[in-house]
Amino acid sequence: MTYLRFEPVRSFEKLSKKFNEFANEFEKGISFEMGGFKPRVDITEDDKYIYIIAETPGMKKEDIKISINEERILTIRGEKIGPERSDSDCCIRKERIFGTFDRSFILPETTDVEKIDAKYENGVLTLTIGKKEPAKPKEYNVTIS
Repeated sequence: MTYLRFEPVRSFEKLSKKFNEFANEFEKGISFEMGGFKPRVDITEDDKYIYIIAETPGMKKEDIKISINEERILTIRGEKIGPERSDSDCCIRKERIFGTFDRSFILPETTDVEKIDAKYENGVLTLTIGKKEPAKPKEYNVTIS
């Protein structure tokens, strides 16, 4: 006679561990994209500036709009327009992506939204955002009577 050991809790623990490993992969920069065009973006900073660099190949600077709202949300919008094709064209392979895009980033309180410089060259948009000194907390002296 053969005995078979069944431990449902142990199986659930293994499943939970695998799911957590899968979920942790998202924190390592893995992302899934479906649908339209989304430009790749790098964000870096130094002591004086925050730099946002977006790749928008094949676009004109007139097709890109940059705005900042009152909640300090910087939004880059645009549309990458594909070539016109006739009905007689036979498409063998299509890998390029076209369409509208919208990328938004929350700027920290230390940014000076009035000091933003935008440059566009060779399909690369570079935003240079100035930083300002954070407000120092006020200190009040209390007299002891």
